[in-house]
Amino acid sequence: MKIVNRRNFILSASTVSAMSIFARFRKKDDIQKEGALSKITVGVISRADNPEVDLKIVSDMGFSACQLNVKDFSPELARRVKTTLEHLKIKPITLICMGPGTYIYNFIDGPATIGLVPREGREARVQRLLQGIDFCKAAGIPAVHAHFGFIPENPRDELYAEFVATMKKVGAYALDKKIDIYFETGQETPITLLRAITDIGTGNLYVNYDTANLVMYGKANPLDGLKILSRYVKSFHAKDGLYPTTPTELGKEVPIQKGEVDFPGIISYMKKQNFEGNFTIEYELSGSKKDYILHVKEYLEKLISA
Repeated sequence: MKIVNRRNFILSASTVSAMSIFARFRKKDDIQKEGALSKITVGVISRADNPEVDLKIVSDMGFSACQLNVKDFSPELARRVKTTLEHLKIKPITLICMGPGTYIYNFIDGPATIGLVPREGREARVQRLLQGIDFCKAAGIPAVHAHFGFIPENPRDELYAEFVATMKKVGAYALDKKIDIYFETGQETPITLLRAITDIGTGNLYVNYDTANLVMYGKANPLDGLKILSRYVKSFHAKDGLYPTTPTELGKEVPIQKGEVDFPGIISYMKKQNFEGNFTIEYELSGSKKDYILHVKEYLEKLISA
């Protein structure tokens, strides 16, 4: 059983210390010229607890967009994040906002521990989300996003009704602040997520489409799922995985091009939908991440510019 209190994120001062690798990355201006015919961008997940250092790494690696992870919210940190993003000309995509408490990523304990569907810990997690929305407003981040849990497939399930009522309040609060909310795909089928977004109905609810999660949770083929959710998709997590092989554990995450996700097909489909969002590289496997990020960045940019 894998118990996770906080997700592992890609970039921090400790994970990217060898600054000499930056020479291998192309300049942001060059990338933007190549992608002039497409408004799809490639980003990365970054810590922002020390934004002057953390976001400088993002910029030096040639990324012009990122999703942010912050441990503790404060007005002073929001000011520093906003100033640093503007100085480095980095576009913030979302603030990843989860917790508090333990999330267990499997099929046995996940439904009772992840997101706002479980009653236990729900109120504390709502308060964390509201704080994250306030942080977004102060820092100039347009959206907050999270795993909201195993949304029940049965719309008459009591937990489904409670979840919708809870998210109506959170969604209305965010709408008042002009902040969007992105649902991270994974624990529910695409049609269930579509139903939830429709039933909550605050008008500021969208999808961060995690390509690998749909595979790893066994919920959908990612390309097929887009046909249901594409009009709500504002961003992607570029990640790959395998389908589950047991009834208790998720499928394995694997490097991009080693799993079931059809990235050429997905990018081609979204270009036909005139998608103008971001593919954010996410990688939670152990080992060196720098070379992998470089490889995936180049791979995605080639698909986008093709």
